[in-house]
Amino acid sequence: MQTQSQPQLRRVDAFNVAGVSGRTTHRDDSDPGAAQIGALWDRFFDERVYEKTPHRMNDMRLFGVYSACAADTHGVFDITTGVAVSDGPSAVRIEGGDYLVFTGQGEMPEMVLAVWRAIWQYFEKHREIKRRYRSDFEAYSGPEQVAIHIGVELD
Repeated sequence: MQTQSQPQLRRVDAFNVAGVSGRTTHRDDSDPGAAQIGALWDRFFDERVYEKTPHRMNDMRLFGVYSACAADTHGVFDITTGVAVSDGPSAVRIEGGDYLVFTGQGEMPEMVLAVWRAIWQYFEKHREIKRRYRSDFEAYSGPEQVAIHIGVELD
């Protein structure tokens, strides 16, 4: 399993993602009885949502989008597992702007959990960097590759 030691700053243009959604907290999602994120991914694949989503863009990546955050890492948020789309009534908007991108490669789901732990540690050590908490997202370019984008405010 490989995780990137230092994130890369990237500017991202706004885009839309559609798929299946739920609302949860990190606390609830760590409880196997209440966890939604894994169940949403299971539903996404079981129902073949990636094949059926209308207005799909020519982008083969799969996305996990964290949006509508109530506060910070401890608040409630929406999670959407989906694909990039041109538009649609159920699409969630990825906000354009600056993102710190953390990458990982390895066996799922352990690898993505390790990348998230690295992200939380990074922001604990770098309190001067302000997160936006509006549209963070995971972009999966393969079954064992992720790039997690964390929106930041730069002065």
